[in-house]
Amino acid sequence: MVLAAVGQICSTASMMHNLAQCQRLVHRAVEAGAKALFLPEASDYIASSPAESLSLCQDVTKSLFVRGLQQAARENRLPINVGIHEPTEPPSKKIKNTLIWIDKEGDIVHRYQKLHLFDIDLRPDGPRMKESDSIESGSEVTQPYPSVLGNVGSLICFDLRFPEPALRLRRLGADVVVYPSAFTVPTGKLHWEILLRARAIETQSWVIAAAQCGRHNEKRVSFGDTIVIKPTGEVAGRLDRVEDLNSEEENARKPDLLTVDIDLEAVKDTRRTIPLQRRTDVYPEI
Repeated sequence: MVLAAVGQICSTASMMHNLAQCQRLVHRAVEAGAKALFLPEASDYIASSPAESLSLCQDVTKSLFVRGLQQAARENRLPINVGIHEPTEPPSKKIKNTLIWIDKEGDIVHRYQKLHLFDIDLRPDGPRMKESDSIESGSEVTQPYPSVLGNVGSLICFDLRFPEPALRLRRLGADVVVYPSAFTVPTGKLHWEILLRARAIETQSWVIAAAQCGRHNEKRVSFGDTIVIKPTGEVAGRLDRVEDLNSEEENARKPDLLTVDIDLEAVKDTRRTIPLQRRTDVYPEI
């Protein structure tokens, strides 16, 4: 077994504030004896508008947030999985929502760009959020990367609603599938846990979902409920979630940490006892 630490934070538009939250979780993870830390989507910042998001976005070589986490990983010999924003190439009015793996040497050795973007329009009674207004979607499922936890497959937030990318990662050899997220409260209450458990059952893999939690600004609140799911679909551990959008507590969320032993024998046992022989001759796209 390998102990994994999974962080829950409430990012704002201040990258230094967000870095400080993540650094606190690094220290807690090291004290707990964890061998890797998983942080949420958009850990570097959550802005109040597309224009603000574009203005905050920096290349990883210049980002004080990313460089700070690289230093923390290097000094503590702790690999870190974290969701960030990155500029497009060449720079444009859209940016990338990416997930990077920083190894224990402090180097970025894996990168995934979010495939499925969060576009909803629930007006007049609900919100309108179109991630595609400011985010450039990715174009591929990336090969799982080796880690102390086994082979890790990368997906982000809204990717969770589609089984095909996770099934593809399973076929590519993933033992663990990660879904760092910033889920809305209404959709979180309805779908978060059930979708994560479904993806674990379908792929017979560990699922790790580090989540944003709390009020980021006047316009946005994230659901929380950081969770780890076993290959059998059972919940291995979870953190707090937002219950009341109007609670004053949501304006003062503190970073939190979940630790779970990741047992690769559980992956092998689940796949051996319930073998899933897919009829790829019938649906070759999966």
